[in-house]
Amino acid sequence: MDNSIRIGHIALSFHEASALEVTKILQLYGHKVSFMSAPHEEAFGLLKKGEIDLLVSAWLPSSHEVYLNPLLDQVEKVSVLYEPYCIWGVPDYVPEESVSSIEDLLREPALDRMERLVQGINPGAGISRFSAQMIQAYGLDKAGYEFRPGTEEDCFDRFETAVSEGRWVVIPLWHPQFLHNRYTIRALKEPKGLLGTQDEATLIVRKEAKQKIGDAAMKALSQLYIGNDKLSALEDDLRKQVKNP
Repeated sequence: MDNSIRIGHIALSFHEASALEVTKILQLYGHKVSFMSAPHEEAFGLLKKGEIDLLVSAWLPSSHEVYLNPLLDQVEKVSVLYEPYCIWGVPDYVPEESVSSIEDLLREPALDRMERLVQGINPGAGISRFSAQMIQAYGLDKAGYEFRPGTEEDCFDRFETAVSEGRWVVIPLWHPQFLHNRYTIRALKEPKGLLGTQDEATLIVRKEAKQKIGDAAMKALSQLYIGNDKLSALEDDLRKQVKNP
């Protein structure tokens, strides 16, 4: 009997960290695990084509429902691994009395101090779609603010460099995420609700793969819960291991 399971995950390190937790369970039940990763929309394409058995994970409903809905006849939701949500955040040294909401970015002292580039990750991410909308919806573009999609390194390295230099900067981010394990990042109030709701990070399985996975492993996966704080720490550990094997 084929005991190999193909796990797919979105090509971001915190998705990889959660995929490794799923892997531990599958290995306990004797499965050999292989991995495929891809940007957001493409990862759901792998699921649709049957190139992966499990997707870790779909953020539902705000971020990924648009990608999962066309596949609902082929897949099942297994478990909620953590409860992610998106933010625009600032370093904790930016005074809250000066900048507590998105709208404060249009007033002094933010107009004088805050950097105008809002550097994001890849354009298919929910946080990137939301952030691009926010620039116009709040009139931030009129004050010179710009959202720019990019790589993880573009976004995260820029934030860490800015913090090391004490600069005022906005980061489009989410919970869980490794930077929260290193820094205190204050979420700005976002009264228009464009950043979506708190999602449920849901483990997805192709129906045709359930028999191969087996009832016992499926039951164990259905009981898996990681949580936001633990996943932020797991991702931080993973990134440190990659940097210093």
